[in-house]
Amino acid sequence: MKKHVIMPLKDMVLFSKGQLKINADRHYDLSLQNTIEENGGYAIAITLKDHDDKNIYDKDDFYQVGNLIKVTEVEREANGYRLSLDVIERIKILDIELDGSSFIGTYEPLVDLVDMDSKSEQEMIQYVKNMTEEMSRSIPGAEGFVNYLSELESINELIAALMPFLNLSIEEKQNVLEMTSLRKKSLRFLDIMIERKEQLKLQVEMNSKFSDSMNKVYRERLLREQLKSIQEELNETDGKGRKKDYRTKIDDAKLPEAIEEIALEEVDKLDSMGFNNAESNVIKSYLDLILSLPWHQEEPKDIDIEDASKALNERHYGLDKVKERIIQHLTVMKLKKNKQGSILLLVGPPGTGKTSLAKSIAEALNREYVRISLGGVRDEAEIRGHRRTYIGAMPGKIIQGMKRTGTRNPVFVLDEVDKLMASVSGDPAAALLEVLDPEQNNTFNDHYLDAPYDLSDVFFIATANDLRSIPGPLKDRMEIIQIGSYTSVEKFHIAVDHLFRISLEEHGLTEEDIKLSDNAFKAIIDKYTREAGVRNLKRQLDKLVRVSSEKIVTGKVEAPYRIRENMLTSLLGHEIVRYDKVEERNLPGVVTGLAWTPVGGDILYIESAFIPGKGNLMVTGQLGDVMKESVRISLSLIKSRLYTYMTPADFAKMDLHVHVPAGATPKDGPSAGITMLTAIASLVSNRPVEAKLAMTGEVSLRGAVLPVGGIKEKVIAAHRSGIKKIILPQDNKRDIEDVPQEVRSQLTFIYVKTIDEVLTEALGIELPEPYTKEILFQEKATRSEIGLAMIEDR
Repeated sequence: MKKHVIMPLKDMVLFSKGQLKINADRHYDLSLQNTIEENGGYAIAITLKDHDDKNIYDKDDFYQVGNLIKVTEVEREANGYRLSLDVIERIKILDIELDGSSFIGTYEPLVDLVDMDSKSEQEMIQYVKNMTEEMSRSIPGAEGFVNYLSELESINELIAALMPFLNLSIEEKQNVLEMTSLRKKSLRFLDIMIERKEQLKLQVEMNSKFSDSMNKVYRERLLREQLKSIQEELNETDGKGRKKDYRTKIDDAKLPEAIEEIALEEVDKLDSMGFNNAESNVIKSYLDLILSLPWHQEEPKDIDIEDASKALNERHYGLDKVKERIIQHLTVMKLKKNKQGSILLLVGPPGTGKTSLAKSIAEALNREYVRISLGGVRDEAEIRGHRRTYIGAMPGKIIQGMKRTGTRNPVFVLDEVDKLMASVSGDPAAALLEVLDPEQNNTFNDHYLDAPYDLSDVFFIATANDLRSIPGPLKDRMEIIQIGSYTSVEKFHIAVDHLFRISLEEHGLTEEDIKLSDNAFKAIIDKYTREAGVRNLKRQLDKLVRVSSEKIVTGKVEAPYRIRENMLTSLLGHEIVRYDKVEERNLPGVVTGLAWTPVGGDILYIESAFIPGKGNLMVTGQLGDVMKESVRISLSLIKSRLYTYMTPADFAKMDLHVHVPAGATPKDGPSAGITMLTAIASLVSNRPVEAKLAMTGEVSLRGAVLPVGGIKEKVIAAHRSGIKKIILPQDNKRDIEDVPQEVRSQLTFIYVKTIDEVLTEALGIELPEPYTKEILFQEKATRSEIGLAMIEDR
């Protein structure tokens, strides 16, 4: 008795001796391959019984008769393996035992009992050959196979050659394999051939009676059945042991009429192709996509506004106006019976919870959630898909997302929509115009699908960090919800109520193992993170928990480990964030401005100085074009309005240098307009500006102060840096409502419309009328040098 590892076979029974190739599915894995190689390539090939597509089976699932084989070559394919093997002999299993993940079989050879003489065997062989030749006359191209059969000299060789082409079940084939009586086996095989001959004869008689149209239908069905049998024998299946019957699947799917017609046309093409046609895989992939997409209208689900509001409040601290706006949107959807009519765009700095808000909306609506990232996408085909004429063509991200969800009305998140990039491959943002237009997306056309698909039931939510990089037409199709920066108080509550608990769970700890004081939380927020959101705050808490867990596990400290503020340096290292604090006193020419950055607000010093020269203007600090224009506008306003302090002749003798510190950081925007103006006015008038006064606003050449954005972030930054008074444009007064009450209560706001009001509040000076030569002559006629300057000016 010998032992070898068992190689399971599904939907296949081996008969022939000699060399052949078979396909093996997932049951032939790397572990089994290594075991077979260790045994010199030898294995026992046994067919599984009714396996029911299960991945795990036991020894009772095997038949008791199989073949000893030797695997000579293994080729990896997409759906499994292609094995070249030699069938050595038929064997009988005596015992099966499990060894790790493989089965080991004890076996003995199974030899036929020769209970018929050679003359009878030869007569039966000749009878089967004649019968096969007669049957093959109605099958075009069968001459070569008949010639091959004529050279066979034993009944077993004949059975092995013909059995794959007979429409028999696995049980029937296994029954023939297990027969040891040569006589009984021959008679059973003869009965099978006679039954097949009669079936073929009946088919020929029926064909002669049918009309041409009926004959065509019947022949297609007959050929399809024959094709199915051959493919099952050759294991050309869908990975589950069955030939894909696309017509049945299309009928069961109840596709829309137009889509069903397209699918059936592709099936007709597939049926007319051979087994090895390269295009057949393309058609199969296309049909699989059609069958996997959700085509039918979903039953509308009732929206519980109270539960939705509760869910949003539990998962997200603060963001009251954002949550209120989302609840209003859900209320409208409830009144409209879930008919989606708009697309939301959540805009805010990184880490402020845009994506998690979208996920909470999906849970509140009890809908499927799907997310795709558009960051860095530069090919239009990523959205609309590739045409099927290309090698490796795929549907676009939208259709792929719909396939994953399996429903017509998911919450579909388009992340980082502001990071789309145009290239020679097209403009993905332009491709999104149809997706995000409620008036057009009911007939969205993906190039790969090449058929209209209805996206009108999908709740699209886009996210972005910056509105400026989103094209106007695309922005116009979405309802914008601004998500601002978190205040220190909001970050504290988020860290205490959510982030710290999550960090503990991720590291296998509980709140009983580590205790963190409130002052420690605040110190981490102020001294170890500098961001608008809470992403880096989560990282610092993870680091803190990670370091603390090592101390607890190694016994250096005992649980509960209580962490106070003065312990943070030893756990997290030195402070990594330094916020600018305003000086107690400013020199003339220095003013504090306010700036918006992607990670929140910040204060910005504007410094100016006169040096002997020829009236040139120097601007440093890596400023953008807009800020440089603000400097030029401010200088023109100073020359025209502050001529009582310096005349054009005075300016002609001095160079003006304006600098904004942190020169390594690029800076741009119109918000520094009035700050630039005040800095130059302070220098010209030699009057310092109050150190704890800050300002922001755009200035025009006529002296008007225009509104700017980012007020909430700027005010919070001013409060953090010790500012007590802020000058803002009059039109930004309504934006102060977005600033938390605990910040507003500690600041004084001054609203201005013109530069006259700015300079009065900041420097306490009254501006005269705009500069004209006549005014200058009347007021300064006693100064000969100014007169000469005016003559030169003429």
